[in-house]
Amino acid sequence: MTPRRRIIPIFVPHAGCPNNCVFCNQKRISGSLFPACGKTVSDAVLPLEDGAGYELAFYGGSFTAIPAAQQEELLRAAQPALKRGAIRAIRVSTRPDAVGGEALDRLGSYGVETIELGAQSMCDDVLSASGRGHTSADTVRAAGMVKRCGFSLILQMMTGLPGSSEEKDIYTAERLSTLHPHGVRIYPTVVIRDTRLEELWKSGEYKEHTVEDAIRVCSRILPVFEKAGIQVIRLGLNPTEELSGGAAAAGAYHPALGELVRSRILRAKMEQLLQKSVPDTSVKILVPERMLSAAIGQHRENVRYLKDRFSLRMLRIRGVTGESDAIELQILP
Repeated sequence: MTPRRRIIPIFVPHAGCPNNCVFCNQKRISGSLFPACGKTVSDAVLPLEDGAGYELAFYGGSFTAIPAAQQEELLRAAQPALKRGAIRAIRVSTRPDAVGGEALDRLGSYGVETIELGAQSMCDDVLSASGRGHTSADTVRAAGMVKRCGFSLILQMMTGLPGSSEEKDIYTAERLSTLHPHGVRIYPTVVIRDTRLEELWKSGEYKEHTVEDAIRVCSRILPVFEKAGIQVIRLGLNPTEELSGGAAAAGAYHPALGELVRSRILRAKMEQLLQKSVPDTSVKILVPERMLSAAIGQHRENVRYLKDRFSLRMLRIRGVTGESDAIELQILP
């Protein structure tokens, strides 16, 4: 956890979900086998010091679709910690079609500040093929209500869903950016064991969305949000022992997917610069120090790729200090 944004996660797997999405097995994704209750919340926040300022986040499931009494049990259990400053804010995740005025009033009365909506796609055929049970219009409506009621809005999207394509995924990113959320999460599709998607993958009806597929499409999506000034707060599923231990049967699961995507974006920029080079020369590329690791790539992948791609005698990538994001090419003697 960083000092800036420390999270206390509470998982409510499948709670409130009226549909069984083809890709979803929240128990395997979260590693939480049992739904949370008031005691779960109390036990999580009781040890926190006064004024610690954590954020309590209810992940998984569809919070506003569970019975109102259960919502209130969970939120009520957080109130003592909220009053003494041990937690400073509460966030919940839910479905676009489970957002209404009564639900938003309830969340506001208990101090919820942020609502995350699982949009996943803005293409209705993709939503239907994935068993989502809502439409893109539901997302537009819910996002507007959330913002008008004064909540911070986070939108979640997925790439590589059944029936989708690279262009449809980019279209989804462009549509979501027009809703002006405060942040987005991008989750390339992973085939989780014990899901309908695993069955479709094994039968050949669904083609795996590989790590390379995700890197390629997300390297086009990330700039869409960055250009709109929208922060991408997560790219790829959060690594867990369950997923790394075999629950991820196939698909775009990688513990450092975000780093790989940013590395690919930088590689494309360096390729543009190297168009000016000639074969069998030595070159140096200067990048901001904070981007150096991504520019070099995991296991120096970008260095090897660029050196081979342009038949260079030698390639050095070096970091420079400063505020500029500029990348500079130098031809060495």
